Amino acid sequence: YNICSSKMILCLIVFLLMQNTAVCETAQLGCRLPSLKVNGYIRDGDIILGGMFAVHEGNVLSKTSFTEAPELVSCDRFSFFLYHRVSAMVFAINEINQNENLLPNLTLGFRIYDTCNFILRATEGTMWLVTGIEETIANYNCQKQSPLAAVIGDLYSSSSTQIARLLGLYYYPQISYASTVAKLSDKTEFPSFFRTIPSDEFQSVGLAWLVKHFGWTWVGLLAEDRDYGQQGIQVVKEEILKAGRCIAFSESFMNFISKKVIKHIAEVIKKSVANAIVVFSVDFSLTSLVKEVVKQNITGKVWISSEAWTTSTLFTKKDELRSLAGTIGLRIQESEIPGFRESLYTVLPCKFPSDIFIKEFWEEVFGCKWPTVISNLAIPNDLNTATKVCTGEKKLNETHHTFFDISTYTYNVYTAVYAAAHALHDMQACKPGEGPFTNKTCANIQDFEPWQLLHYVKHVNFTTSDGMKVFFDNNGDPPPVYDIINWQVTPNGKLKHVKVGSLDFSASKGQELIINESAVMWNGGKIQVPHSACSESCTPGYRKAVRPGEPVCCFDCIPCSSSEISNQTDAAECMTCPDDYWPNERQDECIPKTIEFLSYEEPMGATLAAISITWAITSATVLCIIIKYRDTPIVKANNRDLSYLLLIALVLCFLSSLIFIGQPKVVTCMLRQTAFGIIFALCVSCVLAKTILVVITFNATKPNSNLKKWVGNKLPNGIVFICTTTQVIICIAWLTTSSPFPEENTTSQDGVIILECNEGSTTAFWCVLGYMGLLAIVSFIVAFLARNLPDSFNEAQFITFSMVVFVSVWLAFIPAYLSTRGKYMVAVEIFAILASSAGLLGCIFFPKCYIIILRPEVNNRNIS
Repeated sequence: YNICSSKMILCLIVFLLMQNTAVCETAQLGCRLPSLKVNGYIRDGDIILGGMFAVHEGNVLSKTSFTEAPELVSCDRFSFFLYHRVSAMVFAINEINQNENLLPNLTLGFRIYDTCNFILRATEGTMWLVTGIEETIANYNCQKQSPLAAVIGDLYSSSSTQIARLLGLYYYPQISYASTVAKLSDKTEFPSFFRTIPSDEFQSVGLAWLVKHFGWTWVGLLAEDRDYGQQGIQVVKEEILKAGRCIAFSESFMNFISKKVIKHIAEVIKKSVANAIVVFSVDFSLTSLVKEVVKQNITGKVWISSEAWTTSTLFTKKDELRSLAGTIGLRIQESEIPGFRESLYTVLPCKFPSDIFIKEFWEEVFGCKWPTVISNLAIPNDLNTATKVCTGEKKLNETHHTFFDISTYTYNVYTAVYAAAHALHDMQACKPGEGPFTNKTCANIQDFEPWQLLHYVKHVNFTTSDGMKVFFDNNGDPPPVYDIINWQVTPNGKLKHVKVGSLDFSASKGQELIINESAVMWNGGKIQVPHSACSESCTPGYRKAVRPGEPVCCFDCIPCSSSEISNQTDAAECMTCPDDYWPNERQDECIPKTIEFLSYEEPMGATLAAISITWAITSATVLCIIIKYRDTPIVKANNRDLSYLLLIALVLCFLSSLIFIGQPKVVTCMLRQTAFGIIFALCVSCVLAKTILVVITFNATKPNSNLKKWVGNKLPNGIVFICTTTQVIICIAWLTTSSPFPEENTTSQDGVIILECNEGSTTAFWCVLGYMGLLAIVSFIVAFLARNLPDSFNEAQFITFSMVVFVSVWLAFIPAYLSTRGKYMVAVEIFAILASSAGLLGCIFFPKCYIIILRPEVNNRNIS
């Protein structure tokens, strides 16, 4: 410690100067303040808290002379908003020192360093805090009497990252109030870093949620070319792509980048159809780009801001607000520190002589200048007559300066100080034998190691006086809660940051993001949410078809196919309706299909039923006539029994068509074709038997004919029985192997469910029809050969005509049946049944009835 001992003398001299040279003299010029040439704002205490604040904006200096070491940075422009945060730290420490229940018998001191937003100064300030001397010497500590507990700060992530690397070597707890870059949550690289502001990872997800909430699918990305911007925008990009949105462009910038690059970025923004642009940057890095945006008169865009510039006051000019009004973004949830505003009103330069920033603050607030002080004499020669002289006697509560409003991050500073204090309190309250360290020991509050306090900071959990819960997760991050802020211009042209919603990642699912859209005012004073898409949305009834070689958000809208629908906007695929449903005309909804079958209630079904019954009655009437005149020659000429049987079969044929009308059921489906086939086989068999009987009867009259033994009822009855039985066997085989059954046909006709009978075995169906056709053809051939036999009542001619009609009808039936669907197919078959049956009835029996009723004189030949 030899080197350190010599440096301690310098530390003591500086301390004495600070205590003795700050003299408040009441003279003609009022309060005289010396210019303190020290590294920071210092107040002693039993335990020291360090503070890193960028109170000034720094400038890089360059010198053309090489005869002396160059001055690398210069702290120039004072920011009273940043000084607001310094005041919050001092206020919190004063409040803690006055609290008897928190750190009793201990006084907190502080050392606050101005980093001027330069990493080099942040590094120097960190070493100053750790070593306790201005001319820092690494690994030496000259502040044994008042140990450094923790460091509060810094503002920007780039500075905090450097500070965290140094403090992490010694395990000094660091609690930042504004650094949000996500990589600082990595405890392997930054083991002692904590923050009272959420990580950018949450903020980035929140910005992506805003994009998704407002339906923007074509989004531009802008980010400053530093860790804060690049890491934050990368997460935004990933989340946007994960949500199915697309990136229109992605550009990086710096405030001091070339005008050519800034102009290029502005032109990209202007030409792009993307109206939603996420900007991940701090406010001062945006100044050059905003100037170019204003210059190119870019309006109508929605700027989605990261929290670092959401509440910025750098862009308040009228032309800037014309481009930036309507900006929406995230802000760390802020609260007002109880009693803080009143405390600020009592600030006087004479009360805080060690405050190295108070002179500039006073000048900023009151627009005055302090006179130069040399040897306790005020020399105002450097002040012109137009400049007001600062007296230190004015009262701050009589001003209406914006300094006294709630400032971003001020509350975070306040909670950061309290987090360190509660960690120290928990360490002080440790009972021997119950401690968290080796052998359950406790740390000595007067002489502790940084890593011991680090343990307690990790487990901090307390509630502030206004009810806010403060704790850190495993990554050193607090609960992520944001306000959603909208930039609105008041009637007098002033910028107003309006809270329009909130984002709470700890809320229940679906309640994380809450936005009052009616309170949002977009660019140009519009209320309706701006549109930002590569392609216009596809309405329901259409699907998206991505253009080859382009992002998925650039697409064409293709109508859904005839059996599909899409019931939402921008549907990626069309959905197929269930079998019993069909798309409506707009193809955005599935509606029940129309059920179709040939029913008695509809005109066609009722007409066919009426015709069937009429023809059945007609057949029955003919049967009655034939029975009544059964003993006349024309009836007796061709086997009366076959005529009776044929007429009964025809009555059944006409009535069998009624089975085809009505909703198909199991019984009716089984009976339709089989009953029709058997009855028609019986009809045709009777016709065939009558034809054969005519031929045999004629030939039996020839001398020495062997056919006489076949004349009679045995042969025709046998023919009828055998031919009909064959059809019965075919039908039984059909019913037992693959019988017809009812089914719902949903594919044959669009939008219609056809209730029909499935024939089961198509082969069996055509066998039934084929067998009938075979009988008809044989009957036709025999009748045709016997048409000219010499007999007054020869039926062969009429049977020939009837078979021509029968065969013609059924030959026409085949193509008509195969080319129709639904109830029309059933109607075609009914028509074929009725037409062929009517042909048989008309050709065979109407001539007989004509002779019996109208020409009885012809019906008198004695045939026996």
